[in-house]
Amino acid sequence: MKILILGGTIFLGRHLVEAALARGHGVTLFNRGQHNPDLFPQVEKLRGNRDGEMGSLARRQWDAVIDTCGYIPRIVRASAEYLSNATRHYTFISTISVYGEISNPGADEHSPLATLADPTVEQITGETYGPLKVLCEQVAEQALPGRVLQVRPGLIAGPYDPTDRFTYWLHRIAQGGEVLAPGQPHYPVQVIDVRDLSTWTIKMIETGQTGVYNTTGPDYPLTMGELLETSRDVAHSQATFTWVTEEFLRQHQVAPFTELPLWLPQSAHGILTVDSRKAFATGLTCRPLAATAADTLTWDITRPAGEPLRNGLNPEREAELLQKWHSSQ
Repeated sequence: MKILILGGTIFLGRHLVEAALARGHGVTLFNRGQHNPDLFPQVEKLRGNRDGEMGSLARRQWDAVIDTCGYIPRIVRASAEYLSNATRHYTFISTISVYGEISNPGADEHSPLATLADPTVEQITGETYGPLKVLCEQVAEQALPGRVLQVRPGLIAGPYDPTDRFTYWLHRIAQGGEVLAPGQPHYPVQVIDVRDLSTWTIKMIETGQTGVYNTTGPDYPLTMGELLETSRDVAHSQATFTWVTEEFLRQHQVAPFTELPLWLPQSAHGILTVDSRKAFATGLTCRPLAATAADTLTWDITRPAGEPLRNGLNPEREAELLQKWHSSQ
């Protein structure tokens, strides 16, 4: 197959390229060339901007297109309409953040979706990200009716993750000492290895599958305690965990999912218990969490020493919170 990937050089995009190449497909990348431009010297690279500069895509044909970086409905519509006669199949990478009732566990593909009071908003924030993705899904389907695969991942983990949301815990636990752990060990979490997601997506494209699929894992209930303990085992660390309550974290204005990745208040636990059985029934598999953790840690230690993480508590903030927690007990 000939596959066009919009993006293709950051995290999920680069792993999709690797999965496609590994399965013998021809890949073309379309992006601005601003991130990792030297990656994949063996593939065709077309430069442009999907917000009005798509001329390099003219008069070309591909078997499939993968949109890895669509966030604004207006821009996704333009890209999808421009490519509607250039491809038989279109994959849009969305998110489980599309769901509107984040307090309800077990959201499946038919659960209510988030909405925007003003659908013309284009500023991406924590509040608008999910609803904007809903609108992106809709305009992609309108441009290519019956030809779109809508992929809704949860938190994606693995090497080259620019968000550091999963990597934070490995990085911090590997340093040892007392680690601030959020909430309770039994709190649910979900993650999907970027390589498992990428391979499944390419296989779905190969067979022309369409429709909506939640894609998060694993295929069993995972807890925050198990994730941290697995991270400690993989890192061969002597770190200890101090579990602090949700009330304490609220009182000290600790930001969920950013300062403490993978932690959300109990009122939002629905987004950490999403139902991905439909994807598992089509062949999605999840490698052991320890394998994801080990490979992510191996990549993390190759990064420049002292490079700040994009998410997670900085050492001073963590030490301050731990001191206040112990003083309050």
